[in-house]
Amino acid sequence: MKDYRLLDLLRRNRNPIENHLIDGLVDGRISRREFLRHGSVLGLSLPLLSQIGFAAGLGATPSLARAEGAAGATIKVACSAPTGAIDPVTLPDVGGLVMIQQTGEFLCMDGADLVLKPMLAESWSPDEKGTVWTFKLRKGVKFHNGAEMKADDVAASINRLADPKNSSNALSVFAGVLSAGGAKKVDDHTVAFHLDAPNGNFPYLLSSDNYNAIILPANYAGDFEKNFVGTGPFKLEKYTPKVGATFVRNEDYWGEKALPAKLEFVFFADIQPQILALQGGQVDVVNQLPALGSIGLFADPNIEMLSIKSATHYQVHMRCDMDPFKDARVRRAIALSIDREKLVKGLRRGGAVLGNDSPFAPIYPSTDTSVPQRAQDIAQAKELMAAAGWKPGTKVTLTTQRYQEIPDYAQLIQNAVKEIGVDMELNVMDSGAYYGDAVFGKSQWLDSTMGITDYGHRGVPNVYLTAPLKSEGTWNSAHFKNKDYDTLAAGYIAALDLESQKAEAGKIQRLLLEETPVIFGYFMDYLAAARKGVTGVHPTAMSQIFLDRAAKA
Repeated sequence: MKDYRLLDLLRRNRNPIENHLIDGLVDGRISRREFLRHGSVLGLSLPLLSQIGFAAGLGATPSLARAEGAAGATIKVACSAPTGAIDPVTLPDVGGLVMIQQTGEFLCMDGADLVLKPMLAESWSPDEKGTVWTFKLRKGVKFHNGAEMKADDVAASINRLADPKNSSNALSVFAGVLSAGGAKKVDDHTVAFHLDAPNGNFPYLLSSDNYNAIILPANYAGDFEKNFVGTGPFKLEKYTPKVGATFVRNEDYWGEKALPAKLEFVFFADIQPQILALQGGQVDVVNQLPALGSIGLFADPNIEMLSIKSATHYQVHMRCDMDPFKDARVRRAIALSIDREKLVKGLRRGGAVLGNDSPFAPIYPSTDTSVPQRAQDIAQAKELMAAAGWKPGTKVTLTTQRYQEIPDYAQLIQNAVKEIGVDMELNVMDSGAYYGDAVFGKSQWLDSTMGITDYGHRGVPNVYLTAPLKSEGTWNSAHFKNKDYDTLAAGYIAALDLESQKAEAGKIQRLLLEETPVIFGYFMDYLAAARKGVTGVHPTAMSQIFLDRAAKA
């Protein structure tokens, strides 16, 4: 039963956007999950979200309690080796991001439910236009060197990532969103982010979703490998490139002390040795697993599989400025030739959901679920090819990388398009050769006529909407240039309330089904594994692994 007096009290002193969200929960336009997720973006505290949910007659919000166990254990983790020097500003790889995340922390944390939770920031809120976001910082936080973390450190950390001169790996996130100097100190514990344009999902860009965005001292000079200085629950004990790293509990941590006394990371070049080490008891956890390569683990009684719904996917791009893909009918025909159910069952053993040729994964609250799902239709695909003037025997080369199940995905596409008269040649190469210099003119990824590229999870679709699809996107491998799309993407990003986001999302989804510059075949579950008896392991779909609550039976 709704408590309208309490709801009225809770509406007071809230801005119109927040009240619109509360009203949507009360009248049923917004689900409880959507309310929790979007309320966290706007900086509504979790206790307040619980109060509103209770007043609206929905009971309390889900408990955030995490698994507890005995303190003092050593947790051993197998992970891929960092590909280069550890620098939070520039590192691009899974091994590197796992390392920096053990000692570094973010302003906020994105959970598996896509609800943002406070970390180094206690709260955040936008102005009326969504062009300035103000973050209130936690007090009493210290870096491992004993210095107190303040607004100067936060502003410097984010401005460093947003400055093109630093070749930051986070430029794909901040380009067109936040320019260097846009993060400004208000007082010692308040930072205001002045954006290039309105952005309703901006807090996610400062969260664990942006793995480069750990907060470093203002005077950081690129020497991270010396001491891994951060604010987190673990401190560096030893780091040996290509071998491993050990971390010990930070007894001066600002929050609840970590349960493990020590973390030991062992680096591997391939996944199979990691799986064997887990089964043999040499390690307790593997932080990332491919579906096809880890089938044996699902039946192992000594192993617990950890699965998270995510927006992780492979993008199949088709060059819109090159034959035969200049014609959108050909691009749609290729998409219609693919059996997506077969992809989910065969490549992912059911651990995925169907994609509908846009970045709007089913996990996003803003996804318009009324847009019809594209399904295999060979007859229609043949008609489109004929209408576009392409006869059976049309030749195409698909270029991609040797990574997880991508080569198998490429073969399935090759077989599928045979049915509509396309003769596809595969060019599968090492990831380094595929990505090249990752700039147009020097990258098979960005220059190939057709290709498959892996994209990691994000809690909001903003990066997927801009970097690979906007006309001037830094990752626009399809060379897709569409002014209507650019306008719609900007509208979605600027929207501050969930209903407005959904309205823009539906328009984008329909436009991309018509144009199909990129095939989004499926969105895969993220997989990790731990030995039975190891509790409190918290992987994220970003490939991070949080171990402060880990324990052994």
